[in-house]
Amino acid sequence: MKSAKDIFSEYLSKQRLKMTPQRRAILEAFLNEEGHISSEELYNLIRKEDSSIGQATVYRTLKLLAESGIAKAVDFNDGVLRYEHKYGHDHHDHLVCEHCGKTIEAVDPEIEHLQEELAKKHGFVLTHHEMYLFGVCKECQDKSE
Repeated sequence: MKSAKDIFSEYLSKQRLKMTPQRRAILEAFLNEEGHISSEELYNLIRKEDSSIGQATVYRTLKLLAESGIAKAVDFNDGVLRYEHKYGHDHHDHLVCEHCGKTIEAVDPEIEHLQEELAKKHGFVLTHHEMYLFGVCKECQDKSE
């Protein structure tokens, strides 16, 4: 299995772009973060190490990471686009608390099977899917009681 760095380098090369020191630093910072991170959050992490990297460079590089298959953009309906690792990570769905913003990554083979059966029933061949379940987490429920 190729490394994420190799895949990103190959993608950039195909796009006739270079693996600059800034892109390498952004890639490494992204790969070191687990979970969901916005371009602004990643920028704030990176500028502690290298203040010469601008916010626009972080934003553009995250888009390139998504285009290359290294990252995936996720939208939890709060107005902030976040990115998570895609390459080398299993598919999962998300539970999102509408009160505190907590997100839980969930894997359920039964739900995956039901989605495949639903697609088959309607004559679809699934290429990919995303599922977000919105509600109120246990901690927020407890606070409101």
